[in-house]
Amino acid sequence: MDSTCWQHHRLTPLVCRETASELLRVLAYPKFELTAQEQKDLLGDFLPYAEVVTLPTPRPDLPACRDEKDQVFLVLAQVGKADALITGDADLLAMRGVFPGRISTADELAAQTSG
Repeated sequence: MDSTCWQHHRLTPLVCRETASELLRVLAYPKFELTAQEQKDLLGDFLPYAEVVTLPTPRPDLPACRDEKDQVFLVLAQVGKADALITGDADLLAMRGVFPGRISTADELAAQTSG
């Protein structure tokens, strides 16, 4: 699966205020070696295709992720009625079997959609 699948309307990414902030934080990691302009360009390529979800207060009662910063992704997937939470994060992948929705890696999703 290529990174432009949302641009071809093969999937619709979900985003909320908290996950957008997390995306900004992560794009600034030194390991990605992205300039501020490259970070801005990536967001500009992604956000227009995303569906914005407003998370309720209080949040739905869901199993707790071992990394509390990742809990918002579970909430977003649940509230946004996502078909799947696509992630490479080990803490989120560890939630398989206890989270009521599907959690997959991008490679797993690609294998499922190409076959």
